[in-house]
Amino acid sequence: MGMPKNEVRMEILYERRPSPIGPLTVALTPRGVCRLAFANEPLTAIMASLKKAFPRATIREEAGAAEAVFSQLEEYFAGRRKTFELPLDLHGTPFQLAVWSALQRIPYGTTCSYGAVARSIGRPGAARAVGGAIGRNPVGIIIPCHRVIDARGNLGGFGGGLETKRRLLAFEGLAPETL
Repeated sequence: MGMPKNEVRMEILYERRPSPIGPLTVALTPRGVCRLAFANEPLTAIMASLKKAFPRATIREEAGAAEAVFSQLEEYFAGRRKTFELPLDLHGTPFQLAVWSALQRIPYGTTCSYGAVARSIGRPGAARAVGGAIGRNPVGIIIPCHRVIDARGNLGGFGGGLETKRRLLAFEGLAPETL
């Protein structure tokens, strides 16, 4: 698949800031947020994932570039924001995009199983594949993959680590120690 001409000179800006769950890195293209990375992900891995998704883009750090994103994240962590209103620039397969879209419909303060997400996109037997797509969610928190748990009510996995998932669920008023 060819690269659109306007991506040849695309610039991705990123910014890293502290948060209640550790430093977060946010990267943006001119179209929107393309990556939100957690503290457990080294900057080299973040850069590699951006280069894979946007092979011809230049990537550079810029203070203030993600001000709107971090403002909404601060509101979320303070309990004043339940959904995000940010433009996103997501690259994935049609299946991944469907899963990520479904995740955005899981209400704040609730959880959902991998199987329920699979059923919601018309693929009832694809719970394991849903887990794979969730694991590739490039903008955790904004697309709330932390709200997905396994069929037995256990936390399942999380790219930011299970302790981060517990803390995000706690921010939303859930008692993750019971999950």
